[in-house]
Amino acid sequence: MRLHLFGGATPVGEAFRRLVASEYPRYILSVYSRKPPAGAAKSCLADFLHPDAFHPVDELDAPSIWISFAPIWLLAPFLDSLHSCYPERLSSFCGLIACSSSSALTKRFAGNRFDRELVARLNLAEEQLLATCRRLRVPCRILQPTLIYGQAGTYGDRNLSRLLKLLRRLPCMPLPAETGLRQPIHSSQLAAVALHMVEQLSGSGCDPSLPERITLGGDTTLSYTSMIHALQEAQPVGDPARRCRLLPIPNRLFFSLAGPLLLRSPKAFEAVLRMGANLSGFTPAHQILGSEPQPFPVLPLA
Repeated sequence: MRLHLFGGATPVGEAFRRLVASEYPRYILSVYSRKPPAGAAKSCLADFLHPDAFHPVDELDAPSIWISFAPIWLLAPFLDSLHSCYPERLSSFCGLIACSSSSALTKRFAGNRFDRELVARLNLAEEQLLATCRRLRVPCRILQPTLIYGQAGTYGDRNLSRLLKLLRRLPCMPLPAETGLRQPIHSSQLAAVALHMVEQLSGSGCDPSLPERITLGGDTTLSYTSMIHALQEAQPVGDPARRCRLLPIPNRLFFSLAGPLLLRSPKAFEAVLRMGANLSGFTPAHQILGSEPQPFPVLPLA
């Protein structure tokens, strides 16, 4: 079985590569990029905007599964174009695991245009992928993870790592007194779930109890404030992040003080409002993997 990985230059992509290399050597992994590294074969090129230039690595008759951590709104038209114009390049294609985002659900009722357009792009791409896979008669699973964090190799996240930078810079961090719930998932956990899906597709087939779209979170559900406190505690002694004091402010006062941000950046203002929202209740990674829950935070952090 050959695995074709798109989006390898991401924390989850790197974690997936390491997991395959260390624990699943029976799989042959091909990694594609818009800009292959020096010395890489030209066949490793995969620019989603130019499907005509894409050629899968090795024999076309070898069964293959695609795994993508690249932007799903680019992957969907890319696969559709290949199916319509270059079907011979999909002759070995027998399954797809694609990464989307829980934002397709959590930002459905956003008041700012940026988030509404993101939701529309995600939903349209998911529908297009599922439709193309149905026409190809191959199984497709779309993972919708929430709040991905952590480091894999040289790649780090852009979520909790930004919070850590703020904690290291600020003497105190104002927060709403009552914050919503979060279920952050480490890049290695998401990679493990994706590989578990690969095992299903290459073996007995997809678990019929799992839907085509799988909302996915980490194994620990905790408040936004508790999440930040846990991040502080996970840092080594002497790290400036541990010295930042979390300053609870009554919710009405906190969100009132954030009001002027609405004029400058509606997107940032809604991000502040989401501190008080529950963004949890997703399927925990360990439930799919059949393993013991991992406490937050899973290391390494970015």
